[in-house]
Amino acid sequence: MLTTQHTTAQQLYETLKNIKVGGTVCHYSLKKCEEFVPLINEINELKEEKKAVILVHSYVSPEIIYGVGDFVGDSYILSKKALNTEANTIVFSAVRFMGETAKALNPEKDVLLPGELDGCTLADSINAKIVRKLRKEYPDHTFVCYINTTADVKAECDVCVTSSNVYKVIENIPNDKIYFLPDKMMGQNLVAEMKRRGHNKDIQYYNGTCTVHIEYDLDTVFRIRTEYPNVKVVSHPECKPEVCDQSDFVGSTSQMLDYMMETTSKEFLMLTECGLSARLQNEFPDKKLVGTCTLCPYMKSNTLEDVLRVLKNPNPSDYVHIDPKSLQNARKCIEAIDRKSTRLNSSHIPLSRMPSS
Repeated sequence: MLTTQHTTAQQLYETLKNIKVGGTVCHYSLKKCEEFVPLINEINELKEEKKAVILVHSYVSPEIIYGVGDFVGDSYILSKKALNTEANTIVFSAVRFMGETAKALNPEKDVLLPGELDGCTLADSINAKIVRKLRKEYPDHTFVCYINTTADVKAECDVCVTSSNVYKVIENIPNDKIYFLPDKMMGQNLVAEMKRRGHNKDIQYYNGTCTVHIEYDLDTVFRIRTEYPNVKVVSHPECKPEVCDQSDFVGSTSQMLDYMMETTSKEFLMLTECGLSARLQNEFPDKKLVGTCTLCPYMKSNTLEDVLRVLKNPNPSDYVHIDPKSLQNARKCIEAIDRKSTRLNSSHIPLSRMPSS
C-alpha cells in the first residue's frame, strides 16, 4: 500500500499495472496514473495535516486502496483499526452502514463518507421499525443481525455478526431460537451449516439480498469448472446456497483472500465483488482469475475526487450522525461478542431481551 505523501505516476503504475477487472473500470495505464497522482498527493498531505485516517473497504477502486488508504479490509476490522489511531477524523471509503459502524465504535471522532451513492441493497432492505415488528412476532427468539445493517437496526438487535464469525457465534448462542437478518442467502446457508454441525436450532431469517452476490448461479460455476478442471471456486456466504454448496471455499472477503494466498492452486473463480479480484491480481500476481466478477455501484461510487472533497470542504450530509440512544445500543450489539474466544457472552445481552432457553 502506498502511504508516502508524494507518489510518482511510475510508482502508482507499477502498483496497479497487473489489475485488469471490471471491464475498463480497473485497467491502469501510465497516462491514467498521471491523472491520479496530483489527487493522491494532495489527499495524503491533507490527511496528515488534519490528523485523518482513511479506511478503505476491499470493494472500493484500487487507486483509492493503494493510493491513499491507511487500512484496507472488511468493514468491522476497519472500524476497530480506527480505535487504535490518534486520528480525529475518519474518512471511510465504503457505504453508509460501514461508516455508522465506525461511528458507533469511535463516537468521539468525526466520520466522513466520500461515496456519491452511500446506500446498500442489503442494509437498506430492513429498518428499525421492521425489526420491532418482527420481535413482537418472534418474542422468544434471539435477534442476530449481520454487520451489513444500519446502526438503527443494530440498536434493535441482540448480537451482531460478521461473515467470518457468523457460524461460530450462532453455534454458541444458548438459545435454540434464532432470528437472523437481513440476508436471506446467508440465513439459508446458516440453516444448512447448523444442521451439518449437528445443531437443532429454529432459525428464521429475513429476505434481504446483496445486489452483487445474488447474481452468481450454478450455470456459471459448472461452465467454469468444465473450462478449467483445476479451478478452485471461492464464494461469499451472501451467495445462493446451491452456489456455496458447489464451492471449494466459502468465507468473508479477508478469509477468501487468505485461502487463495495459502493454497497451492493457481486458478480461481472468485464469486464476490470485483474489488477483491483486483486485490488478488495486485498482491498475488502468480494466481490466475477465471470467469468474471460483479461490480457494486455503491462501492464504486467512491472516487479520489470525493475523498479529497470531504477532507477539504465536507458537506453536512457527508458526516455520519447517529442518535445517542441508538449509538449506545448499536455499540452494545456489536460488542456482544467476546472476540478473543468467539463465544457469546450472554451477560452482554440486555436483560429485557434475554430470550428463554
